[in-house]
Amino acid sequence: MELNKQISKNNYYSFLWHAVFLALAINFMDVDTIIPAMMVDAGGSALHLGILTSIMLGGGKFAQLFFAPFLNNQPSKKGYLLGGINARIFALGGMAVLFYFSSHIQDNFIIWSIFILISLFSFSGAFANINYVDILGKSVLQEKRKAFFSIKHVISSIVVLLSAFLAKGVLSEYGYPINYATLFFIAAVLLGIASFGFWKIKEIPAFNSKIDGLVKFIHIVIQEIRTNIKLRNYLFLINTQGISIVLMPFLILYAKKIFYAGSQDIGNFLILKVIGGVLTGSVLFYYSKKVKYQYMLYITSILAILVPLFILMLPGSMLFPYIFLAGGVIFTIHNVSINGILLEITNNENRALYTGLSGAGSIIPSIFSFIGGWIITEFGFTLFFVLFILIIFLSFYFIYKIDCKK
Repeated sequence: MELNKQISKNNYYSFLWHAVFLALAINFMDVDTIIPAMMVDAGGSALHLGILTSIMLGGGKFAQLFFAPFLNNQPSKKGYLLGGINARIFALGGMAVLFYFSSHIQDNFIIWSIFILISLFSFSGAFANINYVDILGKSVLQEKRKAFFSIKHVISSIVVLLSAFLAKGVLSEYGYPINYATLFFIAAVLLGIASFGFWKIKEIPAFNSKIDGLVKFIHIVIQEIRTNIKLRNYLFLINTQGISIVLMPFLILYAKKIFYAGSQDIGNFLILKVIGGVLTGSVLFYYSKKVKYQYMLYITSILAILVPLFILMLPGSMLFPYIFLAGGVIFTIHNVSINGILLEITNNENRALYTGLSGAGSIIPSIFSFIGGWIITEFGFTLFFVLFILIIFLSFYFIYKIDCKK
């Protein structure tokens, strides 16, 4: 079976189905606001939050390195994609049950259970993502990809805005722990509905070069990084600019410690973040044929530096909530540009492998998240923000070097 317009169109709308219902689910399990607030409300410390953020935003992607050799050898990946999604649904259901019965469970057990279930959620998501990117790349025509990413963000962001108000309503209506139990239950149901879109996908099998054993895989990794300049610069880029997406969980901690933010405040932060994503996604969709990924990356790094600078210069400012508006902008631009560049520097034969290798780009974000919790505990937020700014500054060089033409 070869890719044609009809198959591409079918897959295009199948991926959009998933995107819409995932967008409905995403705010009920938001990794930047809901889950960090959940950890703090459950009695977690700054160090616990750092570990959790490292697992969610770094560890899961780093695990792609270990999944890549196996998945690279599979010509068809639809079954593995569905398996990863089902594991995420199970993890969310487990979180709902955990918080529903949490009043009868010791705090330490709750913390450890959160780590285990979020690890399953993150690692299964990383496993599914390799399959998702590979199937998308070989089953949707190239000229439709940038438009897909842009329209996906427009439609998803509008739906996300609706679900943000619903999630805020749940946070405000119910107290701890029923609010989190309800949020995760709704997320599990919606994610299950979203997975129906993947059943309709008509996958185009691709037979890649076999990778036999860990030694050969390591040799291939070293060889690819050594010979492919774009891949090497891409990995350096996501190891530096990648920490921009780990900032918001720590801003939730900052809000709770400095402003004593409650559930309603968390809901407001979530809505502001989503509004930033809606506006940005709309602009990117309108200018999708004109704006280069490289320019988008520059904007991301500039905004990522301005956010902590604002906090350092105006600590305790009443304008603090609007930082989450900027956070939505940063997340959206980074996500669109990074995913787009990965598709541009890969082909059907190496896409699964390169997606797995991109997990190596989560080394610094993962370490920074872990150490960040310790730094905040021992030295406060100032040193944390300064280190964040310094790492983001390094990304400008690699944005320049990646030289993406599209």
